[in-house]
Amino acid sequence: ALINHLSKIPTHQKKTVYVCQLLIRIAKGKNLECRFESDQRISPLESALSFWTLLEREEVKLEKLHEDIRRLIQIQIVAVHMESGYFKEAAEVLERLFTDSESDKPLRVKLTTVVKSKDPYVPLLQSFSYNLLISKIKAYIELFMKENETNFLIQAATKQIESKGLEKTALQNETVNVNENRESNLEKKQRFVCSIVLLRNMLGEMQNCFLNVDSSLVWMCINCLLDLNSLQNVEINGNASACSRRKQRWTDKEDLELKSGVKEFGVGNWAKILVHGDFNNRTSVMLKDRWRTL
Repeated sequence: ALINHLSKIPTHQKKTVYVCQLLIRIAKGKNLECRFESDQRISPLESALSFWTLLEREEVKLEKLHEDIRRLIQIQIVAVHMESGYFKEAAEVLERLFTDSESDKPLRVKLTTVVKSKDPYVPLLQSFSYNLLISKIKAYIELFMKENETNFLIQAATKQIESKGLEKTALQNETVNVNENRESNLEKKQRFVCSIVLLRNMLGEMQNCFLNVDSSLVWMCINCLLDLNSLQNVEINGNASACSRRKQRWTDKEDLELKSGVKEFGVGNWAKILVHGDFNNRTSVMLKDRWRTL
């Protein structure tokens, strides 16, 4: 949806979309049967290069890294064609890749010689390998993620919730006890709950349409976020006791109770095991985590 409606994406978020478009093309870079452009001559890596150009225009302080990645993409566009035995196409792509600028000339001359040799294992292609390209891209992405940390997804979800009038419904199902001087934390909790409601609704819509969504993975992420939110962002009654339970060591007796419960009720019936066992201030989730550890 982001890619198909790029004109509707706010300017400050377009860079993130460009990064996503770059990554999928790099991931498919060696598959010359895969096409992202209407022009069937354009390989995934050549398409990736156009998005890398867009990203370069938005930044100036990573000039050395930009230059390295640009050179690696250009070399690998040629290398991938040669590895597949498409020497004619490799020569044609050279014509599209380079301008007549003096800065491009040295690399253009070297690649022209490589294509004429019809040898995909020459030192130049081996030195600037696909693995090196991947590692450079990863280095760039790590920097990008650090510099662009944002909760824009939650903010966007909140706006959607408010526009659809779902906020009130969501909050009726979530009771939070906070001190009067913690109103800002309550607001964070409310926004988060609204976002979860929207995610739930979106999942339902996706599964009813045409996307194959692994909802179990999504809910794992949501549970992790909820846990992080409760510990770091919201002052709620019981947080202190929850933290203390987490840090409490498991005793040999509790381990035996857990093993006995699993033997009697089976793996997964943590609520039953908790009720029938002799555990010291545990929850069913703690039992599940401990069983995985054991």
